[in-house]
Amino acid sequence: MSDSETGDVTGTRDKDYNVIWFVEACLSNVLRLETYIADAERDGDGDLADFFRRAQADSRKGAQQGKAILRERLAG
Repeated sequence: MSDSETGDVTGTRDKDYNVIWFVEACLSNVLRLETYIADAERDGDGDLADFFRRAQADSRKGAQQGKAILRERLAG
């Protein structure tokens, strides 16, 4: 991993890119967990479905927090 890229190549400062990546990863996880929840429910495993729902809620929260940070940083 190079520590020399400071936005000259991508046009985006690394710290901003990191938050963008984090938000995307959280949102992708929300979608993936929807499949896991359906799989658990289909197999009658309510405990596992509830576990995945909690994880999905945490991923949604992370995405919302990341978007708020991006709004603050990109507005300034």
